[in-house]
Amino acid sequence: MATGEIMTATSGETHDHPGVIAPPALVFAGSWAAGVLADRYASGWPLPPALPAKVLAVLLFGAGVVFLAGALGLFRKAGTRPEPWQPTTAIVTSGVYRVTRNPMYVGMALVYAALALALGSLVAFTLLPAAVLVIHRGVILREEQYLELKFGSEYRAYKARVRRWL
Repeated sequence: MATGEIMTATSGETHDHPGVIAPPALVFAGSWAAGVLADRYASGWPLPPALPAKVLAVLLFGAGVVFLAGALGLFRKAGTRPEPWQPTTAIVTSGVYRVTRNPMYVGMALVYAALALALGSLVAFTLLPAAVLVIHRGVILREEQYLELKFGSEYRAYKARVRRWL
């Protein structure tokens, strides 16, 4: 078995990807949509958010886009794929990756929070921790195991230097 390949217990097959449970953007979007729909049909839609909430939503959205765009640009520059169901060919440790090991997920969470605030969807906002937990358990922990198998001490050293979230 090559470095980075993970053998499945049931089939004995190997694969060069972390085996995440779902695309992370789909996890965030699904949770957000469920919250917005629950607000719409359970409460008839909340009142429009106050100006401070709108300003905070714009700031969170901007920060989320910075994290996402920065991470995607660095992945493109390194020649590796951002999709966690594709093989990883490089560890990216510069730019936003010096602040967090998961800037794409931080960015997605910030955009989610911004959109929930902008729409005044309390249910969507309260579902954000559940979405983050699903990402943590079903995506990040699997990615970390895969990256440790594939890159060994190089990834472990990076992991020791940089926090998982912020």
